Amino acid sequence: MKRYTIEQFMATTSIMGASFSADEERILFSSNESGIFNAYTLPVTGGTAEALTCSASDTTFSVSFFPHDDRVLITRDYHGDENYHLFLLAPDGEEEDLTPGEKLKAQFMGWSPDGQAFYVATNELDARFFDVYRYDAETFARTLLYRNHQGFDLGPISRDERWIALNRSHTASDSDIYLFDVEKREVRHLTPHEGSISFHAETFDSTSRKLFFLTTEGSEFKHLCTYDLTSGVVCDHESAEWDVMYTYFSYDGRFRVTGINADGSIVVRVVEIEDGEREKPVKLPALPQGEIRGVVFSQNSTRMAFYVNGDRSPDNLFVHDFSTGQFRQLTQSLNKEIDPSDLVEAEVVRFRSFDGMMIPSIYYKPHEASGTNKVPAIVYVHGGPGGQTMRGYNAQIQYLVNHGYAVLGINNRGSSGYGKTFFTAANRKHGREPLWDCVEAKTFLASLGYIDHERIGIMGASYGGYMTLAALAFRPEAFKVGVDIFGVSNWLRTLESIPVYWESVRKAIYDEIGDPVADIDFLVATSPLFHAREIRKPLLVIQGVNDPRVVKAESDEMVEAVRKHGIPVEYIVFPDEGHSFTKKKNQIEANRRILEFLDKYLKGDVNKTASQVEK
Repeated sequence: MKRYTIEQFMATTSIMGASFSADEERILFSSNESGIFNAYTLPVTGGTAEALTCSASDTTFSVSFFPHDDRVLITRDYHGDENYHLFLLAPDGEEEDLTPGEKLKAQFMGWSPDGQAFYVATNELDARFFDVYRYDAETFARTLLYRNHQGFDLGPISRDERWIALNRSHTASDSDIYLFDVEKREVRHLTPHEGSISFHAETFDSTSRKLFFLTTEGSEFKHLCTYDLTSGVVCDHESAEWDVMYTYFSYDGRFRVTGINADGSIVVRVVEIEDGEREKPVKLPALPQGEIRGVVFSQNSTRMAFYVNGDRSPDNLFVHDFSTGQFRQLTQSLNKEIDPSDLVEAEVVRFRSFDGMMIPSIYYKPHEASGTNKVPAIVYVHGGPGGQTMRGYNAQIQYLVNHGYAVLGINNRGSSGYGKTFFTAANRKHGREPLWDCVEAKTFLASLGYIDHERIGIMGASYGGYMTLAALAFRPEAFKVGVDIFGVSNWLRTLESIPVYWESVRKAIYDEIGDPVADIDFLVATSPLFHAREIRKPLLVIQGVNDPRVVKAESDEMVEAVRKHGIPVEYIVFPDEGHSFTKKKNQIEANRRILEFLDKYLKGDVNKTASQVEK
């Protein structure tokens, strides 16, 4: 097996998104081939990608071709601040900001069926809430369709432009759907209920007669229902033994796509709508090993673009022609210097935690691990809190495994995808029971027979970063090292400084984590910053300056507090990043430093104390 450098891993291209041109001969997508995301096109017959944008400083994502010409919509923020604006990109390369202004955030909401208009959400009138505008596709004159005085989360817009679905979160597991009548300017509550039940609007059908929505009513898992807009009748429509994640229709309404979260993998179903109602399953093409993701149809549904992603293969773009039955792979994202056989397939594993609860995880075993060659391990915690580690290509994990570290992507209690009981099991318990799941993961890893139980570390980003800090502060004996990537250290400050445009979910966040006024004692007790004196193991902290979710002060103060007690702390700050690192140069630096840190403090002499290592 060959070891690869981080430069070789990062030479792999990340791509996302897809939109067909008006003539259906090209596909628009986003790629970081240049080192930063820009907008590109590719012929549907294959060939060389053409760059439409060439930003060297700010991440640019493609949004959509215009339905009737070669104009393009793109979106861009500034150095990761997440204040995205929507831009028009003309065929000659000229750009125009369609959502100008300071401190506003804009989001594309879709096209009208005739392609003569598109919808945009912005928070320019009230920084807390997003309103819906209709833009004329030729003049860009806009009309305010819906003013969001009540702080709803925006949902889909019906094709006849009569209805706008609205979502409201009370808690992470209890939510409602409302319906705005554009004609009458009235809001109607569709889902009055008792108890903790989730309702979420997904899409309207092509005739604007039904609203498709997801709910946990009567089930552990989210299933798909329809609401008849005339009669008010609700019908079950589609379900699985797992969560239905999403559903949407093709541009012309001929196809409907559903995603199922099946034990950490994405399973896509496609049906063809016949006679306006009847659904016929579409047999998807036989493909290389991996999962289909990001299905998009051309305007008349003659072609389907999609991605295939596997544990050892990053996203590659494919196109399927329904008339011929043929499909073609358009990209080869993995660096040609990397042999996929040197990478590893993930495995879904489960272990029993301290109270008997089964904890599902995604596990990566290094090729060289054996009973006579025991390897160090990392407990890898996802973001969220209610996120999920899923199967699929992860360059950071594969890089660590390639260099001899076993990685357990733990889905501790509170993770999504495993039913509402499991999802709510962490509410108001962060820093406690979910953390104890991570500690119990050590016992599971040690039981495998080829893990050195003396060399197990913990790492994660965002909420996973918080869990890392919590582990070192509240269970200081458990892990040898911690890698915190923009993690929360002080819940009081984070909850008080969440982005203003998160106002619609503030109550739900407080319900899950704690109220910074009413629950101050609990939040102090579970904030690692106030317990930094307990940390005794080496710590690596990585932070973006422009992070709007976990502000830089969270990491600054944590680093200072731990260093006061003579514990080795390394601190990396990126001035041009936010709450994720999107530039290859920064991804290379961060991952190189992570491996160097782990090699020094985790893979090194386990008999040395932290102070000896520091000297």
